[in-house]
Amino acid sequence: MKLAFSTLGVPGTPVAEVVRLAAGNGYQGVELRVHPEEPVHLGLSSLERADVVEAFKAGGVEILTLAGYVQVAAEGDDEPVLAELSELVKLARDLGASYVRVFPGGDQEQAEADATAARRLGAAAPAAADMGVTILLETHDSHRAGLDVARVVATVGHPRVGAIWDVLHTWLAGEEPAASRAVLAPHLGYVQVKDVASAEDLTPLPLGSGVLPLAECLDGTGPDTWVCWEYEKRWHPGAAELPGLLGAGREHLLRLGAPKQ
Repeated sequence: MKLAFSTLGVPGTPVAEVVRLAAGNGYQGVELRVHPEEPVHLGLSSLERADVVEAFKAGGVEILTLAGYVQVAAEGDDEPVLAELSELVKLARDLGASYVRVFPGGDQEQAEADATAARRLGAAAPAAADMGVTILLETHDSHRAGLDVARVVATVGHPRVGAIWDVLHTWLAGEEPAASRAVLAPHLGYVQVKDVASAEDLTPLPLGSGVLPLAECLDGTGPDTWVCWEYEKRWHPGAAELPGLLGAGREHLLRLGAPKQ
């Protein structure tokens, strides 16, 4: 498998330091959180975008994803949602990222939320394709289960619209890993892993020290599959610092992904 980590685990950290952490700990890629409080955001100038590209190129690390906060199933007009998604896709193009992450954020009846998300994703897909970027809908909030996200992505039916499997949310939805994998496999961009103590305590833990069934989630993972560690330090400031955990986390994931004898 190919490994990445999310900058949600190192909030506010300068790009050069993120690249150093990835390269120094054996991670081939990084999922960049795109937010005004982060070094990478939608307001970056052309020169700043070029500097980000150069930093990652110099370190031999790939920008896997731009993790934005567009909510494609949210109630309201399509125009502002599509405008923000368009800017995120353009930033991904400029930085050379393969993917952009979007959330469902549905606050309507399920059928209406599904239709809204599919309509917006379908509208954004052709431009994303022209820019070489794929839009990935994450298993999250209103569409926690793999079945929920797969239903929307299949409705869109465009090769530049896929899914991120956040294993915490499918677990919280009560969906077995094998079932999640089966429905998401045709659409899967990559797997997002983490670990927690319980469904009631979501403070991030080192991989392998919590209750999430990571071995089952990564069973059968191929060598070209990306696996990204999303350590939610930004939302849990009291959690241990991620940099000191990256090396052991990498080793744990590689053990889980090793071929079974």
